[in-house]
Amino acid sequence: MTRREAREQAFVLIFEKSFNQGDSLQEIIEKAAEGRDVEVDPFAFSLASGWMSHADEIDRQIEAHSTRWKMNRISRVALSILRLSIFEVLFNEEIPDRVSINEAVELAKKFGSEDDSSFVNGVMGAVVRTKAAEPQK
Repeated sequence: MTRREAREQAFVLIFEKSFNQGDSLQEIIEKAAEGRDVEVDPFAFSLASGWMSHADEIDRQIEAHSTRWKMNRISRVALSILRLSIFEVLFNEEIPDRVSINEAVELAKKFGSEDDSSFVNGVMGAVVRTKAAEPQK
């Protein structure tokens, strides 16, 4: 499985989690395996579980950078893509920020509405600019 395919799989897991908030990631994976014969890629699992470990911080980033949009107004598709991509940008140093942004925009084009790709691109650009402006830890 390519990294792009694994990102898509991670997006689907995060998207499914938005409908099954009470389920653990493992329960969502088990349901996917049972219902759709899905075998989760290790990279996809690391992205989805990484997001879950930092969900509150990532959602604060989305709220801070999605100007004029409240979290409950953002589509679940765009929100899931942002959660995945912001995790990559903030917590996965082996992936260049521009790659994470490009992959996020491609996911939005594939799964989102007409406006999702530009919205995702704008939020991700703001997150990356804020990250670059912060002193390195």
